[in-house]
Amino acid sequence: MPPDYYGTLGISRDAGADDIKRAYRRLARQLHPDVNPDPGTQERFKEVTNAYEVLSDPRKRELYDLGGDPLATGGGAGGGFGAGFSFTDIMDAFFGGAAGPGPRSRVRRGQDALLRVQLDLAEASFGTTREMQVDTAIACATCGGAGTAPGASFVACDMCGGRGEINQVQRSFLGQVMTARPCPQCHGFGTVNPRPCPECSGDGRVRTRRTVTMKIPAGVDTGTRIQLAGQGEVGPGGGPAGDLYVEVSVAPHPVFSRRGDELHATIVLPMTAAALGTWVELETLDSTEQIEIRPGTQHGETQRLPARGVPRLRGTGRGDLVVHFEVVTPTKLDGRQEELLLELAELRGEQHVSGAPASGGGGGLFTRLRDAFKAP
Repeated sequence: MPPDYYGTLGISRDAGADDIKRAYRRLARQLHPDVNPDPGTQERFKEVTNAYEVLSDPRKRELYDLGGDPLATGGGAGGGFGAGFSFTDIMDAFFGGAAGPGPRSRVRRGQDALLRVQLDLAEASFGTTREMQVDTAIACATCGGAGTAPGASFVACDMCGGRGEINQVQRSFLGQVMTARPCPQCHGFGTVNPRPCPECSGDGRVRTRRTVTMKIPAGVDTGTRIQLAGQGEVGPGGGPAGDLYVEVSVAPHPVFSRRGDELHATIVLPMTAAALGTWVELETLDSTEQIEIRPGTQHGETQRLPARGVPRLRGTGRGDLVVHFEVVTPTKLDGRQEELLLELAELRGEQHVSGAPASGGGGGLFTRLRDAFKAP
């Protein structure tokens, strides 16, 4: 009587291929000699492996269901993995299953490309259009990306018979183990190129310089990356092109600095203008603004102009323009200017200044230090 392979895997007789594979994976992880070196467990692992070899092969399973033992009749009984059992099945059990055996495709997606572009602040704020030169791979016009000379085509590899892999059988303590490796002649593709294209030497691609026109949206900033789908390198074998990424850097502006979607500018005021008040004309990135300097403006004060900043990249509206005031005290005075300032100081009672520190809510600086060290 043949062994009960269904019972060995713990499945019913009407189990599908996926059920058989899942049962084998579960048991193989538990019983593999690398995980459990116990001799009894190794024997159990051989039984599980034999059961999987039979039930995973439709022809062997049919013979087994008719009452025969495919391993015994096929010369594989007691042989551990049995004839024709691939080491790939073990790898599939432990690593979740890779791509099935067979030749690799020559058609692959191309690589992405990266360009860098520098913009001035106005271009980054309001958007622009740029034409850029790109050195990249495109499909060969002679062979259309196929890689073969005109009138030629790929032929099956005579070393692997078009399978793309070479099988080797080795003996181990578990029995015969069949391993597969890529064919050294066709490099796993299963076909060879008898007459490569003279233009691209069989790669299907040539390098060239081309012009790409791109629209840069309003609101970009240094570090922003813009994706142009399908504008990268064409893939081998005429495969689809990768993407082109354009990374933006913004050059410094002599007047404005940017913080997010806000623009900041500094206006330098003479002491007299800050005291008396005036109007200042400021050229912004897209308009001319009249800035009112209120009488008594202090050094470090700011004035905010709504919606005069940078348009928002992923939104609506614009940020604000923040104007900072820097009040400058004259360092050189002629005689008349000094007389006038002395007269002003006398009129304001500011001829003599004590220089005492400004008091806060809890007294001056020295008062607070004294109180801090005062005994309780």
